[in-house]
Amino acid sequence: MGENPVSGTRVLNIPNLLSFGRLLLVPVFAALILLDHVGWAVVVLMVSGFTDYLDGTLARRWGQTTRLGQMLDPVADRLYILTTLLGLAYREVIPWWLVLLLIARDAVLVGSLLLMTNDERRPLEVSFLGKAATANLLYAFPLLLLGDIEGRFGDIAMPVGWAFAWWGTALYWWSALIYLRQAAAVLALREHLTKKPPISSAPPGAQGEAAG
Repeated sequence: MGENPVSGTRVLNIPNLLSFGRLLLVPVFAALILLDHVGWAVVVLMVSGFTDYLDGTLARRWGQTTRLGQMLDPVADRLYILTTLLGLAYREVIPWWLVLLLIARDAVLVGSLLLMTNDERRPLEVSFLGKAATANLLYAFPLLLLGDIEGRFGDIAMPVGWAFAWWGTALYWWSALIYLRQAAAVLALREHLTKKPPISSAPPGAQGEAAG
């Protein structure tokens, strides 16, 4: 799927431990939002973003890219996006329809993945648009959280955060459409191959001679 090739077999390496740490911070982040500790929630989100960059960099530099790490990274990203969306909607910073719009995108992609086998999923490329969309959303959320704080800094952070949010949402769905087009091509190829008539092993003219 356009990922870095697996170059390590040890599960308990530093990049994977950083990814585990990111996952463990998700409930902490959710509790901080609900308890109105916005400043600390932003700090946790920034730490998560830094470790997201750091674990990938270290894995590539030290040759410790593993299947587990490749799975943990997107799972952690999606959990932070979902948790932040729910927290922002709960605090009435963003509308609930935006939450549903972003969740629907991931639901559509998961549905398409369930229609394919593991071998069919591997050639699908992770597009640059998808990575850019996730980056925009992860920039948007801490700014929107800061924008919920009264004061000049909040007044500046809110419109900048919304700019990242709208760009991220648009790119999120654009990348989904590209992925769905790739998935449709894979499924169409499978259908074509299953409907293709079997090639006869008999030599040409054998059937005619047998009939004569």
